[in-house]
Amino acid sequence: HFGRPRQVDHQRSGASRVLVASRNFANDATFEIKKCDLHRLEEGPPVTTVLTREDGLRYYRMMQTVRRMELKADQLYKQKIIRGFCHLCDGQEACCVGLEAGINPTDHLITAYRAHGFTFTRGLSVREILAELTGRKGGCAKGKGGSMHMYAKNFYGGNGIVGAQVPLGAGIALACKYNGKDEVCLTLYGDGAANQGQIFEAYNMAALWKLPCIFICENNRYGMGTSVERAAASTDYYKRGDFIPGLRVDGMDILCVREATRFAAAYCRSGKGPILMELQTYRYHGHSMSDPGVSYRTREEIQEVRSKSDPIMLLKDRMVNSNLASVEELKEIDVEVRKEIEDAAQFATADPEPPLEELGYHIYSSDPPFEVRGANQWIKFKSVS
Repeated sequence: HFGRPRQVDHQRSGASRVLVASRNFANDATFEIKKCDLHRLEEGPPVTTVLTREDGLRYYRMMQTVRRMELKADQLYKQKIIRGFCHLCDGQEACCVGLEAGINPTDHLITAYRAHGFTFTRGLSVREILAELTGRKGGCAKGKGGSMHMYAKNFYGGNGIVGAQVPLGAGIALACKYNGKDEVCLTLYGDGAANQGQIFEAYNMAALWKLPCIFICENNRYGMGTSVERAAASTDYYKRGDFIPGLRVDGMDILCVREATRFAAAYCRSGKGPILMELQTYRYHGHSMSDPGVSYRTREEIQEVRSKSDPIMLLKDRMVNSNLASVEELKEIDVEVRKEIEDAAQFATADPEPPLEELGYHIYSSDPPFEVRGANQWIKFKSVS
């Protein structure tokens, strides 16, 4: 008797799968996208773009994965399983997924400390990310990096010091040029870091040496708890490279971000030097987990952004309305993503912490083992590369 409803359910999900299979979806669709505001550029990215069904489904799955992963991190943080710094990027999924869609895996990316989404889009698994957040052995930095310090191939991590990653990004771009490779470096920073002196020093050197660097300001309207209007005498971040051309992009629309990134990458690859991109986006969470996020902005404001410009909702509506996918099919992806996140969270809570003797490991990348002094001179740790 108890088994019966469950059987019916199985038949139902099987039937919906058959429905999806038998429906004729379009292979691609053309969409109009918002025109970018330009600085020192004759023309900008195109105002229409083609989205294939395959790409659309991939972007949807990736954005949904980042969203669910961040919500799971929020939950684990509130259970005190994740501790310390933790900055979530839910609301900003079109930025990390859109940027990745516009470059090659061989290109480079460096960002600030709101880095979970980029760590995923650059190719690491949710398991490795959540296990890093919980400080476990299976984490992508072996449990030693935590939220702000994750790395992958051609991804130079989250960086904890405000603005410090920008000169590093210019340096990575210098390496691309020096090695004669047709690669670019995406160097990200927030609106809060945009007033840092070191950013303007990096602009200057990048322009002088014509480095293939895309400086990207993720403007989510609040640097910690300070609105952009209260922090910056000019909030036209895309113009603030002065002698460097710039574009202002709708950072809530994945197709806008993708096209602008392709445009900027092509500009850099052609040897013209650096370019600036400002992505206008929004974070649903507070600045970090210690910020409830509602003391300097209203709940209504957050709700309005969620209901009108949510990046996942925008892509979903476009795909369904253009017959690129069905609501049922996207719901199935949601179910699969939730399961993947649940499994990853199980792993991240069951995986052991690294043992104490590993404290001195990985100081140098390739060196014979040597001893490191502990908290006093009698405690010694071995350092192994």
